[in-house]
Amino acid sequence: MFVGMLEQEVKLAFASLEAARQAVHTAGGRLVRSRRLQEDRFLDSTGSPLSTGKLALRLRREPGSATLTYKGVPQPGPVKIREEIETTVADADALELLFARLGFTEQWRFEKHREDYAIGEARVFIDDTVAGVFVEIEASPELIEQTAARLGKSPSDYLVCSYRSLVTK
Repeated sequence: MFVGMLEQEVKLAFASLEAARQAVHTAGGRLVRSRRLQEDRFLDSTGSPLSTGKLALRLRREPGSATLTYKGVPQPGPVKIREEIETTVADADALELLFARLGFTEQWRFEKHREDYAIGEARVFIDDTVAGVFVEIEASPELIEQTAARLGKSPSDYLVCSYRSLVTK
């Protein structure tokens, strides 16, 4: 499956997994996919031209599936907006080997436990990471603001950075 679109998202920090779940449930969140481990491998070539250019090539593995994602340069604004092109991958190991032969190797790896929810039309994810617990909202900027308010958060709480920047700061 190929999906190309503009990704629009924010992250919201929570004190604990329990606090994040409580906020999502109180806001009317409906569980779409239960907790699982996601392993993200970010690929780049010598000199890191992708990450230097604020681009990303991610190979994500999780139980039963793998996806390859290109992420474009984030646009300035109160929410993170960037081009995202994603496709499912039948054989992640073979794809990783193919990229290695082309000079793209793993530059950074990140693991998180993720749960997927829906709050109205917004896609909401609870991410339990080494950097903390975050609720990620994917929707239009207006719907992000409404959903964040239902979670007890405001635009001043928005994080529009990557997990890599949160882990390495």
